[in-house]
Amino acid sequence: MNGQSTDEALLAEGRRVLGLEAAAVAALEGRLGPDFVRACRLLHDARGRVVVSGLGKSGHIARKVAATLTSTGTPATFLHPVEGLHGDLGIVGRDDVAVLVSKSGDTSELAGLMEYLVRLGVPIIGLAGRRGSALTRHATVALDCSVGEEACPMDLAPTSSTTAALAMGDALAVVVLQLKGFKEADFAALHPGGALGRKLTLRVADVMISEGFPSLGENATMRACIVPLAELRGTVPIVDGARSVVGVVTAGDLTRLMERDPDFLDRPVSSVMTRQPKVASPDELGSAAVRRMEEYGVMALPVQDDGGRLVGVVHLHDLMRAGVV
Repeated sequence: MNGQSTDEALLAEGRRVLGLEAAAVAALEGRLGPDFVRACRLLHDARGRVVVSGLGKSGHIARKVAATLTSTGTPATFLHPVEGLHGDLGIVGRDDVAVLVSKSGDTSELAGLMEYLVRLGVPIIGLAGRRGSALTRHATVALDCSVGEEACPMDLAPTSSTTAALAMGDALAVVVLQLKGFKEADFAALHPGGALGRKLTLRVADVMISEGFPSLGENATMRACIVPLAELRGTVPIVDGARSVVGVVTAGDLTRLMERDPDFLDRPVSSVMTRQPKVASPDELGSAAVRRMEEYGVMALPVQDDGGRLVGVVHLHDLMRAGVV
């Protein structure tokens, strides 16, 4: 391939790369066994931190694995193998667990770090790209991350191999977070900033309309519903005598009624409304309300308290403005 290659050739090469890397990840699934389970339990049971290390491209993968573990409730830190041998080994404690990432498994700088870890008695989980390497021989648990070939046409630049190691690191992190019972609230506590933090912390009560919203009784007519529909952006809750939601009327309901009934204004809302509508709770996550709206194709949800009383209405547009979507 050169600078004069056709568009079709460029697309074909891109597809070849993606196909090779996808195959490299898919091949990992069949290799998971008792060693993977053991690695997960070592991470789960670690009394100290998880120290993740690698050199070169594997070092970049190691940094990401450490970040993923930390963000999902397993404190982890990246240790550069060279810096480790020149003073940074002091961050490693006997209660720690190490994760070493290496394509060759025989990197000299990593060998020095591995020797220290073995001497200290720190368990080592090796994400190794070559069977029979020093890493696979000396690790407490070795996970086979080898690939048939790199996506690089010269089979030199780490491509498929780094993708495979990254996927294995993600598999470890996700299984361990489930072992720990890590929940959305825990994730939110570690991600308070930005859009992710808003998605995981913002509650329906934070954005719902809680004052001045109209509602109607079951005996009201559609004539009484027209103005509230405009005021509430197309959704009006219908309540019984105890203020429990028994239905909703939407702008779509009104439009369809007008098309088929010239006397629609005198129709009772009870004959038009959707009964047993989907509702939200003030304390549930805004993202959960959005998911329900998308699932059922609605733009707003009445909000009921624990006693079943209508306390507000939450709109998709307000959730979008708040950054939940």
